[in-house]
Amino acid sequence: MIIRKLRQPGPDVVVLIFIIALVSWLAAFIWPQPPSVAGYHENPLPLFRFLTMIAGFSSLSGVIAAFLMMLLVSVLMVNFNTDVFFIGERQFFPALIYILIIGLVPEQHILNPVLPAAIFLIPAVQRIMMAYKLQWTPFPFFDAGLLIGTGSLFYAGLIWFGLLLFTGIVILRTWGIREFIVSLAGLATPLFIFTGFYYVAGNDMEQLMVSVKHNLFLRSSTLGPDIFSKAGLAVASFITLICLVHLLLALNSKKVKSRKTFVLLIWIFLISAGMVILFQAVSYEIIWLAAIPMSYFVSHYFVFARERRIPVIMLITLLSMVIIIQVLRFFP
Repeated sequence: MIIRKLRQPGPDVVVLIFIIALVSWLAAFIWPQPPSVAGYHENPLPLFRFLTMIAGFSSLSGVIAAFLMMLLVSVLMVNFNTDVFFIGERQFFPALIYILIIGLVPEQHILNPVLPAAIFLIPAVQRIMMAYKLQWTPFPFFDAGLLIGTGSLFYAGLIWFGLLLFTGIVILRTWGIREFIVSLAGLATPLFIFTGFYYVAGNDMEQLMVSVKHNLFLRSSTLGPDIFSKAGLAVASFITLICLVHLLLALNSKKVKSRKTFVLLIWIFLISAGMVILFQAVSYEIIWLAAIPMSYFVSHYFVFARERRIPVIMLITLLSMVIIIQVLRFFP
């Protein structure tokens, strides 16, 4: 019943998802924390520093900004599926699952540089998939590189997702050197433009390089999830694994465009996991990016699972854990 209701793209479903989002961030609104609790104040990239200035250096305004950006990411996820139509149904499951996964980690309910980067990553993947239709031009890859490069000005680690450009070239068309050059040009353009303006404005270039190095390789988070959040993430990971296996078994039966879209999403998941393994600067904040493909995998399973009770159990489990984690925040 609940799964059937959520598959209907009506305004009442949107309101329900918004209420769930509010509940999952309740403790953050009551006891807002500044970015400094997770070490984001140490050598921040200039655009993220500017973002904190817009938020007014207020913990509550920062949390509100992060919440609104999370909702924007959720909207972009739904729009991506609506545009490319790779899951097979137009519904709000990706947004709901993303909100629930993020709700498992209340320590990350703060203004952070990964969120604006996620806002750029989703349309970048969408532009890559546009190249499937436009075989005669490499410029969708330039646009995607432009978006990823811009997002990396907030969160330096997003630059590693430039690998998606080359993955997209390989899986979407018979590639040539032109596509690779255009992709690299798109990736580098926002970096060169920003660096040029930064230098002309008389800013310290050495400090900029220190900030980039710190955010790519040296930063260490000072705030990790508690044992309940770790348990929630473990359950979410187990559910995602089940859904991913189901997807892989069904992948060859998908239409070509849907199959290639899911391959790109799998690469996002693998890059996220690889960053955690290889770089000490990457910690639990990567959930903002990893939860994007995770949400699509779970959504696909909810639509195509033969045993309808299992998706209901998964959804209730995730929702219950989010509520429990929020309740426990009131009892330190």
